[in-house]
Amino acid sequence: MSDIEGVYEDLEADVSLEEFREAVEAKVEQMGGLADAETAAMLVAHELDESEVGGVADVEPGMEEAKFLAKVVSIGEMRTFDRDGEDEGRVVNVEVADETGSVRAAFWDEHAEAAVEELEEGQVLRIKGRPKEGFSGVEVSVSHVEIDEDEEIDVELSDTYTVEDLSLGLSNVNLLGRVLDTDSVRTFDRDDGSEGKVANLTLGDSTGRVRVTLWDEMADSVDDLEAGTTVEVVDGYVRERDGDLELHVGNRGALEEVDEEVEYVPESTPIDGLEIGQTVDIAGVVRSSDPKRTFDRDDGSEGQVRNVRVQDATGDIRVALWGEKADVDLGPGDEVALADVEIKDGWQEDLEASAGWQSTVTVLEGESGADTEDTAEEATGLSAFGGDTGEADATTDDESGDGRGGDGEMEFTGVVVQAGDPVVLDDGEETMSVETDADVGLGEEVTVRGVVREGRLEASDVF
Repeated sequence: MSDIEGVYEDLEADVSLEEFREAVEAKVEQMGGLADAETAAMLVAHELDESEVGGVADVEPGMEEAKFLAKVVSIGEMRTFDRDGEDEGRVVNVEVADETGSVRAAFWDEHAEAAVEELEEGQVLRIKGRPKEGFSGVEVSVSHVEIDEDEEIDVELSDTYTVEDLSLGLSNVNLLGRVLDTDSVRTFDRDDGSEGKVANLTLGDSTGRVRVTLWDEMADSVDDLEAGTTVEVVDGYVRERDGDLELHVGNRGALEEVDEEVEYVPESTPIDGLEIGQTVDIAGVVRSSDPKRTFDRDDGSEGQVRNVRVQDATGDIRVALWGEKADVDLGPGDEVALADVEIKDGWQEDLEASAGWQSTVTVLEGESGADTEDTAEEATGLSAFGGDTGEADATTDDESGDGRGGDGEMEFTGVVVQAGDPVVLDDGEETMSVETDADVGLGEEVTVRGVVREGRLEASDVF
């Protein structure tokens, strides 16, 4: 047995002896006689071993070569393009995945034709290629591929994904979700001098929520969307930002409004358990809402902020809504879910939640954040404000005199925390929305008497 064959026997890489000999000869020639055949064989073996990756998640741009096993998830259409002074080029993008993640494999020219004719979804492939940063994340330019009928990879094939199904590197993603929040379109200058556009929205489904980034022509779609609308993302791709997954949609993709209900149930942290420095999700009912204020930033631009107070079964907290979040149509009595808010040290040593550009503010329509069988003491989020939740229940019994949900005569005394339409009173334990023409001022203590209809007191007397 030759020295080359001895090194080859210990090699775990998937390469034939003939290919290995050719690589060794090339290495000897490259080193100009500074290495003999055995040394060159060991160098080649080391390079081959390094190209073997443990899984798709280990494939990274900048690697000279990567070899890995993956299952075919989807096969794109063949596209043609013109090369300068050469024959027409062809390319087919194939989505492949294993248990660690997914990646787009680009098949060029003769490989592209073979991909269209021979590949099927569900096949397991042995892939060798060069990873690079592509348009929609990591992309492997395939140099060699084989179908492996003996290997199995536990990856479910899906035409439509849920939020929890998303993983870094996925492309050709179709996802159905409910619009939770939208931002305005922003413009930027590219390196080539052209102007680009970008906008964000947040989608939720029964498994979670995800931030969606829309590029260029797709960005204008946010102008026609309202919170609560159901949309389908078509041909999106998954990228990572600040440790979180995002779904991106470029000009190849689409965002379509559909007539279908999608459930979104927010998970939240109890307000009485919040600590400074946390970034959390909270949910509850708006107790009071201050007017929007504008201010000048250090750079001369104008900012805006609005403060609201949100209460759940465990306590309440002031929430600062910054920028476009200050324009959200939100008032006393509204049920709201606030995602990715930062807990800070507020006024008079109280905690304060800050909802900035990365936060999501969703006004809910009678939804509950937990099972309605929970008690008010056990429940978090919105569960204390709906269903069988003890003290927070509304009663329709006229004789009770304090029904919030039915038609009942009642008297309520509290401090004016919102002067306007409606007036909002706070007695230290609960708030009451009051419909009245009386002239009352913030901080004034008043007593109102009247009939409660649909949660609002129609005042006949104010004193």
